[in-house]
Formats: sequence, C-alpha cells, structure tokens
Amino acid sequence: MTTANMSVREAFVKASSFLAEQGVAEASSCTELLLQHLLGGCTRTELLFRWWQEQMPEELVATWDQLVARKAAGEPVQYITGEQDFFGLPFEVSPAVLIPRPETELLVEAMLHEGSRLFPQGAPLLADVGTGSGIIPVTIAHARPAWRVAASDISAAALEMARKNAQRHEVAARIEWLEGDLLEPYIERGLAPDMVVSNPPYIPDGDLPALMPEVRLFEPHTALFGGIEGLDLYRRMISQLRRLPRIPTVVGFEVGIGQAEAVAALLRAAADWTEIRFVQDLQGIDRHVIAIRSPE
Repeated sequence: MTTANMSVREAFVKASSFLAEQGVAEASSCTELLLQHLLGGCTRTELLFRWWQEQMPEELVATWDQLVARKAAGEPVQYITGEQDFFGLPFEVSPAVLIPRPETELLVEAMLHEGSRLFPQGAPLLADVGTGSGIIPVTIAHARPAWRVAASDISAAALEMARKNAQRHEVAARIEWLEGDLLEPYIERGLAPDMVVSNPPYIPDGDLPALMPEVRLFEPHTALFGGIEGLDLYRRMISQLRRLPRIPTVVGFEVGIGQAEAVAALLRAAADWTEIRFVQDLQGIDRHVIAIRSPE
C-alpha cells in the first residue's frame, strides 16, 4: 500500500479501508491515531481542520506506509505510537510493559476513594505491586500530593519506563522505586504499606491460543499469565501480607473474569477484614476486589 500524491484525508480513507480488509478492529480510530502520531502528535481538531485537505508531506509517505504495515501485521497502536492515555494523563509504553486498560482506572478511583475516606488527615503509604508502566502510582501521586507512594516490579525495564512516566508528570521524586518479586522488596525493607494495590498477571496459561493476536504476539507474557487458574500471583501476594510489619488497611486487586470470588476467599483466609467488595467494570464484570480493615 502506498499513499504518494494523496491528501491526508485520502491517505486516511485508503489506510482505514486497507486495515479493515486485514481484519483490524476499529480500523478508522486506529488510522486516526497513527495519523496524529505521524503529524507530530497533533490533536484530533488539528488533524481535521489543519491537515485534512493538505497534501500528505512527501517526506512522510514512506514512514506512513510503514506505520500502516505494522498495524496490519497486528502490532498494537500504542506500541507503534509509544503512548497511551490513562486517567487523563499520557503515558509512554513499550513492549516491555502491558498497555494500560480503561478498567484499571476504576481500580485507581476505588483506591483514591478509600484512602481519602480512611486517612482524611494523614499521608498513607500506598504500595503498587507490579507497576509496569507506572500508571497506578503516577496517577495516584499526581492526584494526592500528600500521600506517600511506592512502586515495585520484578522487571528493571518496566521500572525504568515507570520512572520516565513519573518524571514526565513531575512526581518521580515522591515515589520510592523497588525492584523485586511482588511484596518481597517491602518485606526486606521493613516497610508497612497502609494500602496495597496490584494489577498482576491473571490470565490462565491455557487461554493463550484464544487471545487476540495483538495481545498474544506483542504484549509481554510475563505480565499476562498467572498459572493454570490465573491465580498464582494472588496466592503468593496474599501469603506475603502477614510477613509485612502489619496487615494493610486496604488491599485492591484487579482480577480476571470469574476470579473475584476466588481472590476474595484467599483474602478472607489470610486476615480479618471489615469489608470485601467487588467493583464492576463497564461490562458488568466483577473486575476489582477491594478488602478493607479498620486502621491500626
């Protein structure tokens, strides 16, 4: 496919039609995002009112054709552009980290709500376990300047990406970065988080063939799969809670489809909680498990 001697609008029409023929979901919106990226990160308004009728710049034609070819091969738009919005903030992403999902915004909302309710006069320590691109700690540090925030990951590459995103939003100095496996870095340092939040790998290993190619072929498997039932990381984290100096006041987990009851049962067996509730995503799926106990 080539878009030489076309206007930006004509290039859009041709590319979106081509991607649709290749089976790309939401081909039009994907094409629009790629065009905005190509044209220097322009806004949608700028694309439509400044660029739409302009000739596609000759020096960008080859790059544009390459971008479209990458998308046709299944690569996620977010990895092509290197960016994804989350909670109204732009985040850099790469194949070293999962692409942020909208449903995780609901987990952040729940933790912000519970932290403000339970620690109205204080500065709770929130620990994000398996931080990936850093969307959770960066968003929370940005929204709650008085809170103390820590973020851990077993991947050095993920932590580097998270730091870059924190620097971008000017909260890096307020986040403690820990490299290690789940809660072990907190245990080793004697840290006592008031709140623990995590969106761990939870896809059952056997679900690999059924995943969309964009996920199966491009996103990091170590951040996707959680064992035969998808519950391995929850079991390990929950078993580690008692090795902290004290049980956190709030624990919030994102979970896979059909996993909420099992994760809640693991939490109930590990500690006494005042309340365990579920947060549904926009499809009505129990997507987050929030466990709460009285502050010590």
